[in-house]
Amino acid sequence: MSDFPGWHGTTIIGIRKGGRVVVAGDGQVSVGQTVMKGTARKVRRLSPGGAEVVAGFAGSTADAFTLLERLEKKLEATPGQLARASVELAKDWRTDKYLQKLEAMLIVTDGRDLFVITGAGDVLEPEHDVTAIGSGGNYALAAARALIDSDLDAEAIARKAMAIAADICVYTNGNLTVETIGG
Repeated sequence: MSDFPGWHGTTIIGIRKGGRVVVAGDGQVSVGQTVMKGTARKVRRLSPGGAEVVAGFAGSTADAFTLLERLEKKLEATPGQLARASVELAKDWRTDKYLQKLEAMLIVTDGRDLFVITGAGDVLEPEHDVTAIGSGGNYALAAARALIDSDLDAEAIARKAMAIAADICVYTNGNLTVETIGG
């Protein structure tokens, strides 16, 4: 049985379309059946070494911030190489005894590449230019996949997909943080 206390309440989506990448996340943090906060910012801009990267996280906030700090260090060591920095982070996360205990997932992008990084050592590039994580991730993913071939731009798709996820998942709300990069 996990020591993880049952924190829920995150839906993060990443969409690449028309030369732009949008990462959007809801603002709800729940513990069990209680909404603890509705305005959390789970999507952030990082600027390691002057390069711009957008990251969204699901899971424990403290754990996610630890991972974001590590990612920034990896990006500083490998400027302009998000894929390499992501793989290096995933390797450390998988093999380091301290990092192995972290309960979080990341979606990261530099406007070109779009990845999901997990504690299992995965660096996944999504098919169909759409990915999502968190408790409402599958709902947002399905909605965005249905909309990706429409005339809507990446941000409009992200907003519609997140609204659908918020209508279905009790751990997701409509208070969004949206960051766009590229194009």
